[in-house]
Amino acid sequence: MFPDVIETDRLRLQRFCRETIDTLDLYEYTAKADTVEEETRYVTWDPHPTPKLTWDFLTQMEESWENAEDATYCVFPKDGEPRAGEFAGNTGLHLDWDKRKAGLGIWLRKPFWGHGYSGERAGALLQLAFDRLDLEVVDVGHLPANDQSKRAIEKYVEKYGGRHDGVLRNFHLHDDEPVDLSHYSISQAEWRDAVGDEREATFVESLDRDD
Repeated sequence: MFPDVIETDRLRLQRFCRETIDTLDLYEYTAKADTVEEETRYVTWDPHPTPKLTWDFLTQMEESWENAEDATYCVFPKDGEPRAGEFAGNTGLHLDWDKRKAGLGIWLRKPFWGHGYSGERAGALLQLAFDRLDLEVVDVGHLPANDQSKRAIEKYVEKYGGRHDGVLRNFHLHDDEPVDLSHYSISQAEWRDAVGDEREATFVESLDRDD
């Protein structure tokens, strides 16, 4: 259903699984990094308290991939980028096939902030959603206080012809408190009008696991 690897000019997105990233390495990033509290301030998950939770999380992501519910990828900067080849975070699409739509998500480690990677991987995942999966809408949101995500999202939503749909009140819980969500969407028609015949990403269907 989903390509194992997506290549862009500066990024390599590779299937988020234990063959791509070791459980204990991911645990270090999601639990013990000095910057993890700042990195998870506006996301819907907390730093992992144990390696077992990281293992369970990877298991869930692998099952969701196989069931075509989530297409989640590790993000790696390519040669020529700062810290090339290092795990930068993860990103993906959460599929709602009945509604013919998907939600965009991303988590980046702080050393990789400020490089425009969010917009670049968004372009790649929009191509996956609309060209490959023939979905009709992709949406994305941020907490109103998250100015950094707001700037990044507004930039690529404008680039691909989308729009700000408004603020959804008490949309979900954050730290056990109801919070609003600033919501945006891009339709397949808007995306095709914006990109024309140009494509920003290359899909690699499967990896040779013996490499």
